[in-house]
Amino acid sequence: MEATLPGHRTMNPCPVWEQKSGRVYLFFICVRGHVTERQQIMTGRNAARLCFICSQDAGYSWSEVRDLTEEIIGPEVKHWATFAVGPGHGIQLQSGRLVIPAYAYYIPYWFFCFRIPYKVRPHSLMIYSDDLGATWQRGRLIKPIVTVECEVAEVSRRAGQPVLYCSARTPNRRRAEALSTDHGECFQRPALSQQLCEPPHGCQGSVVSFRPLEIPHVCQDPTGKDFPTIQQNPLLGRSLRLELEAGTRSESWLLYSHPTNKKRRVDLGIYLNQTPLEAACWSRPWILHCGPCGYSDLAALEKEGLFGCLFECGTKRECEQIAFRLFTDREILSHVNGDCSSSGQN
Repeated sequence: MEATLPGHRTMNPCPVWEQKSGRVYLFFICVRGHVTERQQIMTGRNAARLCFICSQDAGYSWSEVRDLTEEIIGPEVKHWATFAVGPGHGIQLQSGRLVIPAYAYYIPYWFFCFRIPYKVRPHSLMIYSDDLGATWQRGRLIKPIVTVECEVAEVSRRAGQPVLYCSARTPNRRRAEALSTDHGECFQRPALSQQLCEPPHGCQGSVVSFRPLEIPHVCQDPTGKDFPTIQQNPLLGRSLRLELEAGTRSESWLLYSHPTNKKRRVDLGIYLNQTPLEAACWSRPWILHCGPCGYSDLAALEKEGLFGCLFECGTKRECEQIAFRLFTDREILSHVNGDCSSSGQN
């Protein structure tokens, strides 16, 4: 079966696995005809539909396409020049909520009485389901920073509710980071990372959380100095900061993949954050691929201490192929904390 609507083309795949039922939901957008994203942004006329298909047999067969545009966006679509999900993966939270990362080009208002969008800005948001995929809703736009493609990871704490971490693409030469304490419905004001760079115009990146397997804690910057304290983290709201000070520290680590060069999309790096709710605690990157690279997506098998990265790469000036690499948590630590690590910040 062709997974698209008549007269539309399919883009931006974003799967999520529902663990209780074993279902896989594959989200994507269907774009009418040959309308480009730029055309939609310039005219303010959305040509995208939010769709998904579902598999109950590990991808052997799939359901018919279901269009969720009216259910999730509804009349608000008149303020969305266009939108997309992913690309990458969604996640299921400890609460059972399914979360799909997305972004929308928001039109705050129209220029006079003409149908000309004014000050269109992209903002990330989450699409979620609390009933195992039967119905879906959308969260609030992450403002005010301009953010586009994003991924999220749930950070577990020793006490209290877990926190949802969002990493989003920006055109500002720095990655945007934001935290949510209500399972992704809304996020605190995002901040631009001082450690994670973006090439010009930005690039999609991937993030996953995992619980380490009896690995000693190490958290120092390249100079050997201690990282800033919790109180200095601009991402944390006052209530969350007080909880952390009271001892509700993170049990989860974060892994992040993205091009490491500030000038162009080259040298795909793997970054490790062992204290994701503290300020500026990303490791130097382990360069997984030297040369041209682009979009990537991470997966974690916590019990096995195994990770996978699917990524665009090449050997010349362009990305000629899509590659897949498996590696272990021990490999990650040996590279980011040992002599093999490389900053990649040219």
